[in-house]
Amino acid sequence: MRRPDLHRHLSVPRCVRRLGVVWLALALALTAQAQARTLHFAADTEPSRALTIYGVLDPPQVRPLLSDFHRRHPDIAIDYHNLETLALHARVLQERDTSRADVILSPAMPWQYQLANEGLSSPIDSPAAADWPSWARWRQELFGFTFEPIVMVYRRDLARRMIPPESHADLLSLLRQHSRQLDHRVVTYDPRRSGAGYTYAIEDARISARYWDLVEALGNSNSALETTTAAMLEGLSDGRYWIGYNLIGSYVQDYVAEHPELVMVVPQDYALVLQRLVMMSRHAPHPDTARRFIDYLLSASAQRLLATQTTLGAVHPSVDGAGTAADLRDRLGEAIRPVQIGPGLLATLDRLKRQTLLEQWQQAFDNRPTHAGGPLADPSPLPDAATE
Repeated sequence: MRRPDLHRHLSVPRCVRRLGVVWLALALALTAQAQARTLHFAADTEPSRALTIYGVLDPPQVRPLLSDFHRRHPDIAIDYHNLETLALHARVLQERDTSRADVILSPAMPWQYQLANEGLSSPIDSPAAADWPSWARWRQELFGFTFEPIVMVYRRDLARRMIPPESHADLLSLLRQHSRQLDHRVVTYDPRRSGAGYTYAIEDARISARYWDLVEALGNSNSALETTTAAMLEGLSDGRYWIGYNLIGSYVQDYVAEHPELVMVVPQDYALVLQRLVMMSRHAPHPDTARRFIDYLLSASAQRLLATQTTLGAVHPSVDGAGTAADLRDRLGEAIRPVQIGPGLLATLDRLKRQTLLEQWQQAFDNRPTHAGGPLADPSPLPDAATE
């Protein structure tokens, strides 16, 4: 008796086959994306040691650091997991008693401080940690190892219409004097949906007595609200926006280098500066390699690499020249305002404080058109710190 042809009798309908192809393509894309967000450096010697890092720093920026560290310590196998800030924060809390990460680094300064303040960090007892500038660390547990100014960006052809802004005061004057021309042409962060934008709003309000005048002017000009620096840069590049306010300088610098139609401005009156904060996990599986890596980040050699091979900025006092905190301080002096690492960061996460700030934004943006974002909504839940 002839056996049935299973391939013929169990043939898959064309639509199902197409769906299978779609799912396969999606799976491959997700796998490729996951691989793109993970870096692995195998140990070159035996016996080997391990180091696992959870970080919010894209592979192109972190790879030079990891490569250099691996060259110096070929016996250490490195696994770097690039996460969004909210996902990183949630994972660290989930693993609080059985940490899989040795080192945690993120630019979401309030959230990083909260982790350390809750006892999820471990002190680094080393000369490099003890000598780190006091303004860039909390105790010897949390260290700011980058120096990234918050900047403005404008289109180069703006100069044909008006004098481009060089400061917050200039921007306020432009919005008042050219409100009709700048209608829907200015973009900034949406403090409802961006942890970064909300943090900068808190800091701006603390520093500048005229901040709320600026917010009112942004509202009167129907300014657009975005959730990432990347989205703002894209809109500026394609001409939808003419001026961008409060963008992350380390991202802007790379972008404007390839888009000559845009100009980056570090505000002359004051410039907020964020820092990527690094800490060793309290339950680090490999504390020896964690300490070694953090000591490396705080070394002059690693900081010099940050200044020359990335746009993240160096903090180490012995490293000078372009791409360093010293260079920015020389150019702007007291106008440089790093976000302070300390208990004040927890205020950023306070619900009542957040509600108060967003209600003031509400008043300024009540009349904005619905297609530009609509009035500000109820502040629950806490804004997603994953957006930068």
